[in-house]
Amino acid sequence: MKKILILAYDFPPYVSVGGLRPCSWHKYLKEFGVEPIVVTRQWGNEYGNHLDYIAPSESNHVIIEHTEYGRIIRAPYFPTRSNRMLLERGNDYLPRVRKMLTAYHELGQFPFPIGPKRELYKAAQEFLKNEKVDAIIATGEPFVLFKYAAQLSKQYIIPWIADYRDPWSQNEGRVKNGLVKKVNVANEKKWLASVDYICTVSPFIKAKIEELLPEKQIAILENGYDPEIVNDVSSIRQNSDYLSIAFVGSIYHWHPLDLFLRSAKEFIDQHKEVKMKFKFYGTNKNEFIKKQVEQEYPSLKAHIELFPKLSNEELLRKLREDHVMLIFNDYSIMGTKIYDYLGIRRKMILCFSEDPEALELKRRYYIIDESSAFSKTMQEDLIKSTQSGIVVKDSKNLIEVFNELYAEFQDKREIACNSVGVEQFSRKVQVEKLAELVKRIAQAHF
Repeated sequence: MKKILILAYDFPPYVSVGGLRPCSWHKYLKEFGVEPIVVTRQWGNEYGNHLDYIAPSESNHVIIEHTEYGRIIRAPYFPTRSNRMLLERGNDYLPRVRKMLTAYHELGQFPFPIGPKRELYKAAQEFLKNEKVDAIIATGEPFVLFKYAAQLSKQYIIPWIADYRDPWSQNEGRVKNGLVKKVNVANEKKWLASVDYICTVSPFIKAKIEELLPEKQIAILENGYDPEIVNDVSSIRQNSDYLSIAFVGSIYHWHPLDLFLRSAKEFIDQHKEVKMKFKFYGTNKNEFIKKQVEQEYPSLKAHIELFPKLSNEELLRKLREDHVMLIFNDYSIMGTKIYDYLGIRRKMILCFSEDPEALELKRRYYIIDESSAFSKTMQEDLIKSTQSGIVVKDSKNLIEVFNELYAEFQDKREIACNSVGVEQFSRKVQVEKLAELVKRIAQAHF
């Protein structure tokens, strides 16, 4: 059996989208002849919010967990000065100083061995002193893990794979400053020079990487749904008391949230006795939504439910009770939640494809440079090809869809989703592809 060392900063129990991908590798690789060893940091989940990302670990020593899937090496985490200031004094304490200190550590960690993430490198190095592996894979961001993988690859003569969940220097939303972009471009070219293979989640990111690294081999390993978790919650039936439409995750500036709420209000005002709820799970705008509804759309108040961030399994259990999943159009970005929606077989509505107000928000705030090398309608294409939902044209169309869905709910007390070809988006299928890639690289190297 081949062995692979996985460098993954985000990893359970920390609740993040970024941790789901390496978690699936750890869970399923062994089934396909590859033993995974994960190197991550210790997570405490003390705060239950974004502060957990910078909170110190309880132990100052490396902890090794032995699981049925493979070992997990958890390195300690020591917050930087800026992180300690934030934890102790809050957001309002010396924000400029904290920003400068953060920039120093973020950029300085590439030429120098500084920053809290270096503990992962030290833990991986210590492991490789005593045990051989056939390959290393690092998933970013954080992209400093690519530097660590490159260094370990050179030191121990091991092939390595870079996994991009997002673009690095080519991320228009992440890198705005010209000087910072130049530094990131230089670092990306330097540390990816030795990479044996690259994998990523979508044609969009593949196209962005190819702009910078045209000579590298790049495979697309999509995100997906966890079949075991989906099967575990498959017996949960849709709520029969009211029709519920659920949204999960972050809300961005280009998302037409206000347009959606206005349309929902119009529908509710037209149907005073309607039994319908709009649920928002773990968004970054829960307080904003609450305030906006109270001030501008009071008739919606009884129809809005807000939930905190939940683990993926807890979330899917909740979502199985809901009837319809809401997606705001992210154009070139596929995201992860659409795959979970496919897995739990719930109908999706995607807002909006042609609405002038939504398109104006895209023009004003959508900061991603769309390339002609890939589809700009990836979400729409996936929904249409799997017959898993409705692409909503505009606000008027959305109200029509609300009417149709509610009529179906009144008649059957559930909403059908007769999707097809969903199994190909199982994370297990994608992990099998990764396992074959690892074996091929290992064989070529040795």
